[in-house]
Amino acid sequence: MLAHVTLSDAPGAADLLLGDIAATLAAEGLRLAGAVQTNHERGADCSCDMDLTVLGCDGAPVRISQSLGSGSQGCRLDSGALAVAAGRAAKVLDRGADLVIVNKFGRVEAEGGGFRDLIAQALDSGIPVLVAVPPKFQGAFTEFAGDLSQAVEPGAALDWCRGAVRPRAA
Repeated sequence: MLAHVTLSDAPGAADLLLGDIAATLAAEGLRLAGAVQTNHERGADCSCDMDLTVLGCDGAPVRISQSLGSGSQGCRLDSGALAVAAGRAAKVLDRGADLVIVNKFGRVEAEGGGFRDLIAQALDSGIPVLVAVPPKFQGAFTEFAGDLSQAVEPGAALDWCRGAVRPRAA
């Protein structure tokens, strides 16, 4: 089972939603794999720092952003750090998980990297996956997922996760 939630391009909206869902489900005792993103504001003239917390992993969050200085226009994503986070998440998944949450199917996933393999591995293992898909990557996500994914409204995502996990636990 694969569900995707699409929110507006409002900065941090998907991150907050998925972070809240992960915290709630972890508190309910579910074994989670994947990653959620936290953004740390650095001031009006600077872009935020982006950290990924790998779910089910005791390690420190992984900083996936690079500080390029104020006014820079280049991509701030540190793809090497993203690969480290994805590798940690794969190790968690190998130990077993009830659900995978992926912070975003973004540019790197659209190009074949990032958490793309983790999503496929979870689906091959019959583990449900919830992923946020920004509107600009919806086409690439549809190419990747085909008809395997269902759209879920943000307000229904937590219930979808609970319902997707319930049949596996039975």
